[in-house]
Amino acid sequence: MPPTPGILELVDQCEFMARAYAEAGAPLPRRRPDGFPAIVASIIGQQVSAHAGAAIQRKVEAGLGGITVEAVLARDDDELRGFGLSRPKVKYIRGVAEAVAAGELDFDALRDAPDEEVLETLTRLKGIGQWTAEIYLMFALGRPDVMPSGDLALAEAAARLMRLNARPKPKELAEIAERWQPYRSTAALMLWYYYRFTGGPGAPDV
Repeated sequence: MPPTPGILELVDQCEFMARAYAEAGAPLPRRRPDGFPAIVASIIGQQVSAHAGAAIQRKVEAGLGGITVEAVLARDDDELRGFGLSRPKVKYIRGVAEAVAAGELDFDALRDAPDEEVLETLTRLKGIGQWTAEIYLMFALGRPDVMPSGDLALAEAAARLMRLNARPKPKELAEIAERWQPYRSTAALMLWYYYRFTGGPGAPDV
């Protein structure tokens, strides 16, 4: 498997990325097919650990026989909740499925859209916030320069790596991450990897 894009550039240009690489090693590239299953996976991963999210993901896939718009719309809310989804996440996933079925959301059109357009399109949907949309950009569309600055694990990793007195707030982490352009997605992967190396539960399983 080829190395994650930008790692060598980040290590060469930033002492903190060099330290993360020296201590924790390099994360492998992470990518999943785009489309409805990917956004469902991002919703499932909201505010849960990687382990819990992966377990729920497997249960939903098995229960539905594959994550499709048709399979979601064919089940009632109680059935979906029986797969381990919370009531709000059932509502969010159903809302995305209904938007796709109504022609209001076209995942194919997002593939070539600018990052900001993708973020704007996705965050119009109930339950799709900035973090979820950014995770979709990173792992489903493979965009190289995204930093989900509202992610607590990333903030904690940055604090540990840079030996900050406090965990940076989202705006502060976004400002810190400017030094890692145009490879902020890879920098985020390295921070998640470093977080796990230093005792955290790891990156979201997306």
